[in-house]
This record gives sequence, C-alpha cells and structure tokens, in this order.
Amino acid sequence: MIIIALEEIGRSFGEVAACIALVVYCVALIAITIYCLLQFHLLYYYKTKKGKYLSKINEPSDKEEYPLVTIQLPIFNERYVIHRLLESITAIDYPISKLEIQVLDDSTDDTVEITAEEILKYTKEGFDIQHITRADRVGYKAGALKSATTFAKGEFIAIFDADFLPEKDFLKKTLRHFSDPQVGVVQTRWEHLNQNYSLLTKVQAFQLNVHFTVEQLGRKVGNLLLQFNGTAGVWRKSTINDAGGWEADTLTEDLDLSYRAQLKGWKIIYLEDVVAPAELPSEMSGLKSQQFRWMKGGAETAKKVLPTVWASSLSLRQKIHASTHLLGSTVFLAVFAIGIFSVPLAIALKPMGFNPNFFTFFLIGLVAIVVIYYVANVEVAWRKESRFKMILKFLVLFPIFLALSMGLSFHNSIAVIQGYLGRKSPFVRTPKFDVTQLGDKISKKSYFSSSISKMVLWEGFFALYFLAGLVWGIICQEPTFILMHLLLTVGYGLIFFFSIKNAFAK
Repeated sequence: MIIIALEEIGRSFGEVAACIALVVYCVALIAITIYCLLQFHLLYYYKTKKGKYLSKINEPSDKEEYPLVTIQLPIFNERYVIHRLLESITAIDYPISKLEIQVLDDSTDDTVEITAEEILKYTKEGFDIQHITRADRVGYKAGALKSATTFAKGEFIAIFDADFLPEKDFLKKTLRHFSDPQVGVVQTRWEHLNQNYSLLTKVQAFQLNVHFTVEQLGRKVGNLLLQFNGTAGVWRKSTINDAGGWEADTLTEDLDLSYRAQLKGWKIIYLEDVVAPAELPSEMSGLKSQQFRWMKGGAETAKKVLPTVWASSLSLRQKIHASTHLLGSTVFLAVFAIGIFSVPLAIALKPMGFNPNFFTFFLIGLVAIVVIYYVANVEVAWRKESRFKMILKFLVLFPIFLALSMGLSFHNSIAVIQGYLGRKSPFVRTPKFDVTQLGDKISKKSYFSSSISKMVLWEGFFALYFLAGLVWGIICQEPTFILMHLLLTVGYGLIFFFSIKNAFAK
C-alpha cells in the first residue's frame, strides 16, 4: 500500500511539474512571438516609409557652414588601435580651426605613452588635440564623457570608440542635419572592418546589420523612439545638458541618454547611408563581455526609464514599441526558458495527451525573423554581391546565427537578471586587436582573456543536456523538438568550444 501511495504521489507530482513546464514554455513562446511580430512591424515601416524619409533628409542644402566641433575619443588600453584611430580622425575633411579633439584616456598600460607621442605629432601639425587622463575610472566611459563635456568648446560633439574609422566627409554629411533646431543627435550606420575574419565575426555582422537598418531606420520613419549607439554619431552639446548629461548608473549610458533626450522633445536623425567602419570582437571573451554589457545595461535602462516612458505623453503605439526596444535584452530570458523546458516537455507531451501541433502557430514569429534578416542583409548590407551568392550565404548563416543566439541565452540571461536586481559591475570594455584580414593573429596579443569561468562549464553542460534531448527524440521518434534541440546543441556547443579555444590559445 505504501509503495502504491508513493507511486501515486510521484505520478501526481510529475503531472504537476509537466503542466508547470508547459505553462512556462507557452508563456515564453508567446513573449518571443509578440517580440518578433513587433520587429516585423518595424520592417513594415522600413519598407513603406523609407523612400519618403530619405528624399526629405537628402534634400540639398544651400548653406555650407562650419560650426565648432569637438571630437571625443574615449579609450582604455588601446595600444593596438590608437595609431589608426588618430590617423583617421585627423584625416577628416573639416577646417582645423573649427575642430577640437579630446582623447579621453583612462588607460592603465603603455597606451598612455603611445597616445602622448601620437598627440604630440598632430599638435605640431596644428591640431587642437588634448590628452585628457584621470586618476581613476569613476563612471567609466560615461564618467569620462561627462567630465570632458563640461569644458568641450564645440557646439556639437562627435563621439568615436577606439575601433571606429570614420570616413573623411563624416562631419559634413552629419552636421547639415542640425539645421533643424529640434535635432539633438545624428547617428550613422556601423560597417564592419573584419566581418569576414571568422565565423564569429560573420554572425555578429549578420545580426548588427538588422539593428542598423530595419530597427533603427524603421523606428525613425515610424515616428518611434530610437537610440544613439554610443559611437559614430554627433550630439548637440545643449541637448546633452538639457537631458541631464551623461550618467553612469547603467552600463548602456548611450541608450539611457538617448531616451532622456527624446522624452525632453529632442529628435534623433538616423542616416543609413552614412557609414562608419569598425572592428568586431574577434574572440569569444570579447564578444561575451560586449554582450554582457549590452544585455545588463539594457535591463538597467529599462528599469530606470520605462516608468517615465509610460508616464509621458507619447502615444500608446510609441510606448509599446519603446517598451519592446528597452526590453529587447529581456527576450533572452524567454529564449533560455523555452530551451530548458523543451527537454522535459519532449518526454511528457505524449503522456499528457497534449497535441504538439499547437506549437506550429508560433512559427509565425520565426518566419517574421527570417524575412527581417533577409531584407537587412541580402537587400541592404550585401547588395553589391551576386544574388545567388547572397542567398546561399543567407541560407548558411541564418541557422548558425539562430543556434549561437540560443547558445548565448544563458550568458545573456544572467546579465539581464543582474541588471534587474541592481547588482553593479564594472564597465568591461571590448578589447580591439587591429584584426581586419584573414591572416591577422590575435592569440599572442595582450588583452586576451585566458580564463575559464563557471559560466563556460555550464554552457558545456547545457550542450550535453540538449544533446541528450536530441538523442531521446530521435530514438523515441518524437519529432516535436528535434530541430530545436539540434540548434541548441550546436549553439551551446559552439559557444563552449570557442570559449575553451579562447582560453587555451597560445
């Protein structure tokens, strides 16, 4: 009797656990689908309103004015790229008498000496260039920008991270848009110096191309709130001051200030056709540190700004899209949840009598994302290549991108949770190695992380966990989650492999 009772209790507990797993899975899947459909709404704006917007902002200007501009270059331990950065900045086609350059150098290595030598050379050529150092890194990048902006002489402030190489006509193409006194920011599109360096850089470029086409321009032409991306853009100095200045209470100070400025009535102009090439993270530790900063900072900014957004006079449509934008990193919690709960569900669905065909409805979200990524990459970023080559590349890269995004969901979920819990962490900058060509090597360069964290070990565990789910599905002929488990196995496996390879590189 005791054994029978225990079996009944066990069966009841299993049924309850299976029901909970199903509910969590469905809620997460609904959240992801809603997010994908709102992204598709941005694509609708992008496709239907882009032409009218471009014809308006590209109207010829009858004035050629040269206001005083301050270029700020926040750097930290950038010995490999400081030379090319200053070479690119000083090559910008703009009157030297109207240009001030501030190198905001928080470095703790020989970058300080290297930078000082470079600055001396350009000072002798007539440039007004200042080497600004601090005794500490209070506020990190936001702190450096806040401190330097107080005594910046320019009416406009252009900001470039250390890995960006703006084109010579960058200022002339951007400053003309400030003729509208309500324009506070002009943001340009990132291009990628090393996108063909490795599989890792190709996937990053594949994803960023969506943000810098469909998302940014879609939000702009749809009269929605968008963002300054921290670099490759120009601010009106009075806008920074009016919005409350740079604040270091989030890791995404750029997103934070963008929203505060727009909620004060300032406009952001986005220029898809003006590009600023930059270096993508070439190794896994750099990518992870960048992702962690973006995801955690996104959660911190959402927590800080969302109440103000919903209390504002914005329309309901604008508030919904602003919420989706600010909660973008939070989607990784849903991605991680559907992965974790998919394995027990694969085992429990048949005994529960649940019809898995119900899940096919949610494929609409996947179709939406496929179309968005196709447009951003094939129709915009890769448009100079042959159609056959572009489609073939898309068919290869999209599933790899999907797998790696799933594989990063655990790492990014930890970042998001920390952000919402208010757990503070330092601004860990993404190291740059001046890697642009296939033959370039980074393994012998400093700034190269060689540690294996507990998170990496967990990623290896999850790769095995989803492999077990995949094998079970094949053996038991339960096809519902086979494709998902294959992608999850590949995704976590690649993240684990690249992390270990990174740590043991010599």
